[in-house]
Amino acid sequence: MLSGILSIILETVGGFISMMLLVRTAMRWMRMSFVSQVGQFVLATTNWIVLPAQRVLPSVGKLDTCSLVPAWLIESLLVAISVLLTAGGFGNPATALVGVLAIGALELVKVALYLLMGVVIISAVLSWVNPYSPLAPTLNQLTRPLLAPFRRVIPPVGGVDLSPLVLLLVVQIALFVLQGIRAGFTPLLFQ
Repeated sequence: MLSGILSIILETVGGFISMMLLVRTAMRWMRMSFVSQVGQFVLATTNWIVLPAQRVLPSVGKLDTCSLVPAWLIESLLVAISVLLTAGGFGNPATALVGVLAIGALELVKVALYLLMGVVIISAVLSWVNPYSPLAPTLNQLTRPLLAPFRRVIPPVGGVDLSPLVLLLVVQIALFVLQGIRAGFTPLLFQ
């Protein structure tokens, strides 16, 4: 029971930090300003890990590796801790390391997809309830590039934009596929 509680706490804290690092990566990729409330919150929650990483990891074009690599390592560490808490250990250290890093990358993609779902839902709700909210411009800027391909294909129905629903469906399918891929890597942990 204690290991289950510890696992929940670690996954919650680690997932939150990974999510904020992914938001920072997305905001840097889109060249968004960090002056907004969202930007200030992201900086406040990630500077402690990103600033030291900037000394070691260079950015690659628009890709902020100083945020992305720590997020991947955090997710990989969470996978390793989860395996240690539930199974008690690994098989061959070399294949286990490959498995942990691969599953960590898949978990990072999963966190990104859940983050995308949350941002799309919040943005859609704000567009109906309070379109002039201080969060609306930042959320719209984050979702616009992902919704644009769907908006070109799917016309509004009765003045209602259905592209967020289609994007959410695509994300759900991607999560399902990701779960199957992860199942393929799990045996590496115990070989």
